[in-house]
Amino acid sequence: MNGYTIRALEPATWDAWAALVEKHNGVWGGCWCVWFHPDSPEKRVSAEGNRALKQRLVREGRAHAAMVLDGDAVVGWCQYGSPEELPNIYHRKEVEAGQTLPPDYRLTCLFVDRDHRRSGVAAVAVRGALDLIARAGGGVVEAYPQDTPGKRTSASFLYNGTRGLFERAGFTWDRPKGKNHCVMRIVVEPAGGGG
Repeated sequence: MNGYTIRALEPATWDAWAALVEKHNGVWGGCWCVWFHPDSPEKRVSAEGNRALKQRLVREGRAHAAMVLDGDAVVGWCQYGSPEELPNIYHRKEVEAGQTLPPDYRLTCLFVDRDHRRSGVAAVAVRGALDLIARAGGGVVEAYPQDTPGKRTSASFLYNGTRGLFERAGFTWDRPKGKNHCVMRIVVEPAGGGG
């Protein structure tokens, strides 16, 4: 789609991913996409601490994202990981209380370069994350998108995407989450026999 390619966030692709984060001042005030990761001493102390934490988690194989590239430049990503990797979801008690089967993976954060918004990057990122999950063995995947159909929402609140985005990717609505979000699920089959 539009010539985009997908690469996994890993030590070899860190610099390309970090370039996009730096272009956007650390993303959401210096978050460096660590909000959903477990708490640690360097987390939320400073943008530099968040950057160091994220780089360490990537190096240790405990932070995952499907990066969307336009040529050599990262233009967006979809963060994914196990509930242990990404425990800090909003309304966690409510989400876990309503589960009949815990997910194997969560999609927690989408980000698109301001120069590439409204061009399908978010959809490519979600599809890329599902493909990478399939290569890792597949499983039950949950997402927690904005669920306010017909209402305009500031892009700063769409870090989880929209319900429509996930419906188009094959997810089904499972239950509400908080005031303006929902839980959506999909079962991803292993690719080529799994991981």
